[in-house]
Amino acid sequence: MSTALLHGIEALIFDCDGTLVDSEEPGLEVLHALALEEGLSLSLAEARQRFRGVRMADCVAWIAAQRLDRPVGFEADFMARVRRQTELRFRQGLQPMHGAPELLATLHAQGRPMAVATNGPREKVELSLGLTGLREPFGAHVYCAYEVGSFKPEPGLFLHAAQALGVAPQHCAVVEDSLPGLQAALAAGMRAFSLHPRAGLPEALVQRVHFIDRLSELLP
Repeated sequence: MSTALLHGIEALIFDCDGTLVDSEEPGLEVLHALALEEGLSLSLAEARQRFRGVRMADCVAWIAAQRLDRPVGFEADFMARVRRQTELRFRQGLQPMHGAPELLATLHAQGRPMAVATNGPREKVELSLGLTGLREPFGAHVYCAYEVGSFKPEPGLFLHAAQALGVAPQHCAVVEDSLPGLQAALAAGMRAFSLHPRAGLPEALVQRVHFIDRLSELLP
């Protein structure tokens, strides 16, 4: 294990989408395409900036607010369409992020506590981890904001995971790829590793996180 990066760290908590599983872009593309079908004028780049790492209910609420003539029940119907289309897209060939299988296998072999903590619903994270072969190492330690009742950028989800792992927050590291996730990790008092590049992040946050280009940097 990279002793410099993980000095003093006893447990690792991973985001799922865009961190362990290469699902962020396919999911955003589905959401963007459905938004265009509703008549929104929104580029894919704008969708990435606005929706990346944001709770899906908030994404859908924003899209609904752009449709002044939306029918009753629009948000629930749109959410259901997003979920269906996303699952279909994932089943076409979802892949793990580069280095994820090797890193998780190493951590598991070392007996190092680890968890997944995601803003997504249970069915999505189970599907994503299952399709990519990453589910088994986490055992019971897969936590969803919908079940915990705390969504990133709030720290509650990460604090819940740390408590379940039996490790104090200051001895946990979080691996994330989104601004809300990094904000949540710092608010929880944890070390934050960012797969999100420096560009697009607030300068105050940039000074407090550790940037990595790939998960393999956390290998020994």
